[in-house]
Amino acid sequence: MLQLPHQSLQVAAVPHQRIPAREDQAGPWHAEAVCRRDEAGLFFAPSKEPTAERLSREEAAKRVCARCPVMVECREHALLQPEPYGVWGGLTAAERRVVLARRRRRDVEVKKSASAA
Repeated sequence: MLQLPHQSLQVAAVPHQRIPAREDQAGPWHAEAVCRRDEAGLFFAPSKEPTAERLSREEAAKRVCARCPVMVECREHALLQPEPYGVWGGLTAAERRVVLARRRRRDVEVKKSASAA
């Protein structure tokens, strides 16, 4: 059974807002993305990919993401768009849906507590 990395889902606690531009570089965040040097097929599923192959491919893509200096910016981009396919910022599409659902629930709870005060 595939174990999801717990640190990947902790992003749900981060308030959703645009990540400011990195001050240490002149270009857009994706110019520094490690995946630009890797095969795009690693990050996006071919049609009718068997489950075992998909899981293996996704884990390989996440290993690339783990060493990327712009992983957080990439993840936030994918959550804000939202990107419906592929591995972005170390999260699969299914994992991003979980993060977005958690953010929506948190936002509802914050609004409820603010209106009760």
